[in-house]
This record gives sequence, structure tokens and C-alpha cells, in this order.
Amino acid sequence: MKIFTINPGSTSTKIALFDDEVCLFTKNVKHESADLERFASLPDQIPYREQIILNLLEQENISLKDCKIFVGRGGGLFSMEGGVYEVNDLMLDHARNNANGVAHPANLGSLLADQFSRIGGGRAFVVNPPDVDEYQEISRVTGIKGINRASHIHALNHKETALRHAKSIQKKYEECNFIVGHIGGGISIAAHKKGRMIDGNDIVAGEGPMAPTRAGSVPADQLIRLCFSGNFTEKELLEKCTKSGGFVDHLGTSDALEVFDRAENGDQHARLLWDALIYQIVKQIGAMAAALHGEVDAILLSGGMVYNKSLVENISEACTFIAPVQAYPGEFEMQAMAAGAMRVMKGTETAKVYTGVPVWTESRL
Repeated sequence: MKIFTINPGSTSTKIALFDDEVCLFTKNVKHESADLERFASLPDQIPYREQIILNLLEQENISLKDCKIFVGRGGGLFSMEGGVYEVNDLMLDHARNNANGVAHPANLGSLLADQFSRIGGGRAFVVNPPDVDEYQEISRVTGIKGINRASHIHALNHKETALRHAKSIQKKYEECNFIVGHIGGGISIAAHKKGRMIDGNDIVAGEGPMAPTRAGSVPADQLIRLCFSGNFTEKELLEKCTKSGGFVDHLGTSDALEVFDRAENGDQHARLLWDALIYQIVKQIGAMAAALHGEVDAILLSGGMVYNKSLVENISEACTFIAPVQAYPGEFEMQAMAAGAMRVMKGTETAKVYTGVPVWTESRL
């Protein structure tokens, strides 16, 4: 059972070909910024990215003729439950037009998967796209009417990490309560209750721990005053919260390994920032434990920064009173997309239908 997975990014497109669970080929196809700037919109990039991929496959002597399953990253959709969704016309229309208001390269995933499926004559899917929102309603309420919380986390990697751990302890994901932390360039920590992510930190809205490039939660009064200080434009402050905050703002680098090395070599400011990041992660884990009423089967850590053994040890030392801590370093996006499609093809999971009806609307509050 061959599966071709596609994960578009801002300056690259990751592709991988699987035969069942075995990865036969993977490549991160780079795109020159000048080439992408020629296109007026993201969807206009589809023929360009498609041809780049086809050229690469031809160079590598890889044929997709016997591949009948194509999986894209997905995005641009209205909120939905987690799961595997077969690409339909409504999904393509919403992805093409950024229906949820978020223009992100991941939106091209379903469009590219559909395009390749038409070439190969197969089926196209998305698996746990960024638009997954399974929050319980009480998690959405804030102290300001009209401002409500929504789920924007690393849903694909969260779900895959939880599924892997559940399998390792011979249980179903839907039988377990986990706290999953994706710790990389962005950091999202969520409470998984019986197969649903009921609460977490919204990385798009700037919640939770700071990260290498993100500010995380900051005091609202000081941020408001900064907004009206005249020293920053709206765009500059939004970027400070989501692109140039965290380690970048304090230390001038987004390289977490560099920050750790500086801390280990006596840089006291780097030490403070490294320890503060871990402290904030631990606090968020504690909050998710409370959301689960203390009924936690395991705390699972994934993402690139989890390769750092010191980080894992420090989090474990602080949190093992809640539940055992298990590290799954790295990202599993390509494997997760293939695994989701395989579950559908093998009949262990049923593909869902994208309806375009949000799982939750602000009018309810």
C-alpha cells in the first residue's frame, strides 16, 4: 500500500513516499523566495510546486503509477474534529480561499494531494490538519465578552504522539488521558481526554510558554500600553508576539541548542532564559493536569527540542509527581499523515466528511 505525503511550508515542500509503514523516499524540496514572490496568492503556487516535485521524482527515478493514496497537510478550513478526512470539493474551495481567514502554505496540502491523486487516479486525504478544534466549551470562556479561546496547536504531531504511546501500552487512544507537549520552534501543550484535545495553549493567539520565536503569554496591561506607545506598528507587535519574540527578542537567536550551549558555558542571561522556558512549560503541564482533574496516564514530549536530554530531565523532575514522562523527540508529520491514511484503508478508522460547518462558533458565547 503506497502512500505519497505532501507538507507545504513557506520556503519548501516536504514529500515522502511510504510502502505501508516503511518510508521509501523523503525529501525537503527547497523553493527560492524570488520564485515564490512571483505569485500573487498561495493557490497560484500550485503548478510551480507540483512541477518542482514531478521533476525531482523523475530525477530520482520514482514513479507514482502504483500509488493510489495521497495525503496533504491541510489548512485554511473551518474548525473540525480530529481525524482523517477525504478531500472533497468544499474542502478544496475553502483551502483555496482561506475560509478561516488564515493564509498559510499548509493550506496548499489538500490542493496538492488532490492534484496528484488526479494524476495517479487515487484518493486524497488530510489527517488532523491545523484546524482541528476539540476544546470543551468551558475552555473557551474569557473575562471579556466577545474574546473567546480557540484551538491552534500542533494537532497532527500531538495526535500521532498520543496514538503511538497508547499503542505502546496496549491501549486505545480513546481510553487514555495524556498531556502532550510539542516543544520546538513553537510550543503547544494540550490535555488529551479520551481521544479529544479538550484544552491547550493557542500558539496563534500567543498563549502559553514562550518559545524560540514566540513571546507566549505576557501581562495584558503592559502589552496594551506598548500598543499605544507609538513605538511599534500593529504588524511589528504581532510579529514580536509570533515571530521575533522569545529567544530571538532576548538573545538574538532562534537556535535553542545555541541558547543551551551558551547557558552551559556560563552565559547567565542565556541560563535565565533557558530555565524560564522550562519553568513556563512545566507550569502549562500543571495547568493541563488540573484540566484533567489529575487523572493523567502519561506526559508525552515531542518536537525538535526534546532531543535535548537536559530539557527532558528537568521537565521530568518537575512533573513525574503528576504522571510518568515519556520523550518522543522529533516530528512525525509525514509518518502521521501516512499512518492516518493507512488506518482508513485498513478499516480501523473511518474517514470523515468535511462539511464546512465549524464545530463551534463565537455566537454561542
